[in-house]
Amino acid sequence: MKKIRGVNLGNWLVLEKWMQRRLFEGVDAQDETDLCNMLPEAEKLARLKVHRDTFITYEDIRSIRAYGMNLVRVPVPHFIFGDDPRWCEPYVPCIEYLDQLFEWCGELGLGVLIDLHTVPGSQNGFDNGGICGICEWHKKPENIERTLAVLEMLAKRYQKHPALYGIQLLNEPIEESMLASTLKKYPARDPERAKQSEAVPTDLLRKFYIDGYFRLRKYLDEDRAIVFHDGFRLKEWAGFMQGAEYRNIMFDTHIYDSMNGPAKREPMPYSYYAKLLEEHGRELVYMRQFFPVIVGEWSLMHFVPDKESFSDWEMKLSYRIMADLQLHTWERYSDGWIFWSYRVIYPDNRTNPGWSLKDCIRKDWFPHEWSGL
Repeated sequence: MKKIRGVNLGNWLVLEKWMQRRLFEGVDAQDETDLCNMLPEAEKLARLKVHRDTFITYEDIRSIRAYGMNLVRVPVPHFIFGDDPRWCEPYVPCIEYLDQLFEWCGELGLGVLIDLHTVPGSQNGFDNGGICGICEWHKKPENIERTLAVLEMLAKRYQKHPALYGIQLLNEPIEESMLASTLKKYPARDPERAKQSEAVPTDLLRKFYIDGYFRLRKYLDEDRAIVFHDGFRLKEWAGFMQGAEYRNIMFDTHIYDSMNGPAKREPMPYSYYAKLLEEHGRELVYMRQFFPVIVGEWSLMHFVPDKESFSDWEMKLSYRIMADLQLHTWERYSDGWIFWSYRVIYPDNRTNPGWSLKDCIRKDWFPHEWSGL
């Protein structure tokens, strides 16, 4: 495949409350685990069916292709198959939707990167890990083995499908310096359980990635990529998995810190972002000595000032500058990029639409020369 230019399908098969708050109406749930525990069974099934049927459709995938993208990264949960109540309750499985996505993408000529986004016990304590404030996946060998088994099931199911670009072993396993702030930002439903949370050690993560690579290669030919995330410790992976036995491995890093000014609720000057992105570029170049590197998640600015203090023209210009700066960096220094995310349903007009590719295209904030428009 050419340089990756793609978009994530966030909040479709793995829920993130901030991306569609109305899905959580009526219950005090902050994550998918809470939601599935709190809703009555019939309502849970009905609500999630409506969401999955409508949040991403064939027309959306066709639009992504028309935008000039060549790949979608689809976050999937560990319970996707619904094959074992011990691991899959109280959740609602969703493998039929991934099957449908493959058919759509096969028809339209898009590659699919399957991203295992949640695992039992959570690998990060984020809401996108399925359960806020908990990070204990790696503390139980049975959790890790179950994760490897799910990866194998995914590889076996899609190994021959022409749309399969590859499989990502695990999304955003957290490291030590981030853990305390993460647990504070995403408080757990059960504070006592949260006290048992620990960051994912690098040595354990290395072993998991190696085991995952060989478990997937039993099914996947070498033309299918196996992707691993840096776990927010980018340079620790220098020289990892460099032997001849490792083929078509891709390194994924997520870069979000170039969109916000430091503790200021206002746009930052061009020079501020340019300096940040120059630093990111050097890091990407360094890691490309060892692997092809993708920026698997990024977005535009996190915050938009009140309309009274920022005109529509200034808004558009600011977003276009931020998009162009980042895209220039990713295009020049990486092997591809995947925007987060295709669609976000905002609760009001003041919430920043810089996370939604669909809205960025509609508002003409995403430069046409990068998307193929």
